[in-house]
Amino acid sequence: MTYWCEHAWLDDGPQAGVLVDVDGTTITAVTRTDDPPAGATRLPGLVIPGLANAHSHAFHRGLRGRATGRGTFWTWREQMYALAGRLDPDSYLRLATATYTEMALAGITCVGEFHYLHHPPGGGRYDDPNAMSAALAQAAHDAGIRLTLLDTCYLTGGFDTPAEGVQLRFSDGDATAWADRVDRFRVDCGRVRLGAAVHSVRAVPAGQIPHLVGWAQRGGTPLHVHLSEQRAENDACRAAHGRTPTELLHEHGALGPRTTAVHATHLTEHDLRLLGDTGTGSCLCPSTEADLGDGIGPARALHDAGSPLSLGSDGHSTIDLLAEAHAVEAGQRLRAETRGHFDTPRLLDMATTNGHRALGWLDAGRIAPGQRADLVALDLDGPRLAGIPLGGVPTAARADDVRDVIAHGRAIVRDRAHEHVPDPARRLRRVLAELS
Repeated sequence: MTYWCEHAWLDDGPQAGVLVDVDGTTITAVTRTDDPPAGATRLPGLVIPGLANAHSHAFHRGLRGRATGRGTFWTWREQMYALAGRLDPDSYLRLATATYTEMALAGITCVGEFHYLHHPPGGGRYDDPNAMSAALAQAAHDAGIRLTLLDTCYLTGGFDTPAEGVQLRFSDGDATAWADRVDRFRVDCGRVRLGAAVHSVRAVPAGQIPHLVGWAQRGGTPLHVHLSEQRAENDACRAAHGRTPTELLHEHGALGPRTTAVHATHLTEHDLRLLGDTGTGSCLCPSTEADLGDGIGPARALHDAGSPLSLGSDGHSTIDLLAEAHAVEAGQRLRAETRGHFDTPRLLDMATTNGHRALGWLDAGRIAPGQRADLVALDLDGPRLAGIPLGGVPTAARADDVRDVIAHGRAIVRDRAHEHVPDPARRLRRVLAELS
């Protein structure tokens, strides 16, 4: 396939008249020409690399607009548990397919699913112990996007508190049993990869963390962890271990270039140094952090310390990675009362190259030879983007400006319609009505 981009965002910024040659799933050549050759598929507007959503809980899409009213993260969590208690592999497949299709329509071509909903209600086992994982892999395949399944270890309800209630669905008992189950999951598709996740230091006892670190190191896979999303988590960790969650993870070997700390909202200066010195990434989810009242994380301080920043839609109060990028800069302005913390290229890197690297896809996130053929065309003809300099488009654009999406060399969205999943809105309405 050959695509002619009216404008394309290359390594040196936006360029006019860009021809992208694709062989299968890979970009083979990128050249400049004002005249598209015969047979080339025209992509109008500004074409940017495919976006990587580095942190997703697909089933949280069922909470959008329902978790309203006064409260905290902890009151919201009870609503999340209630939804988690109602899902089975069939309903999860339908919900995740619609959710991932919404991502595709927003220009997301790769997602990291932080997956801990493993077992039936009550803590039993499905005949296939990875049935819920298989549902997510099938959903990503049907939506046409790549998936890094971050199989999450979740063992306890808190420090020295056993799992109970719906949490029993999440727990394998210990890290060895977790690894045994994950090792039985066979990924037979080049668009799905496995990774690991420590749910949090409160949900995985400290002595179990090295087992997960070792599993990830042996496989060379990403390792993700919820980190310091809430001040209460930090206080509880200090009470139990005499150190912050970041210090505890470092003590047990969990920090490093393959690790991504999700949220990283409430950090000490020492925490920042540890994350930066070890090259640990940080995934920011500003729409969710705002929705739950978590706080504004130290994005600029993390960047300056040496922690690569990526983005996630997390609880899916909105699925719009371009809006997440804009919110990172907006949050830092609100926090510091000054402007200009991240320019557009750096914000786009968070949503593309950094996100893909956090998910283990080192050959994605750029429009360049040897990269995955992921192309997202933004429509410049609407009033939102009218008259904006091309260099400012990626952070002014929003999900509904996405017109066409090529993922892994395959067209999955044309003229704002998904090619393979008809009417995702109807699908969402149906499955959410069943789950309510």
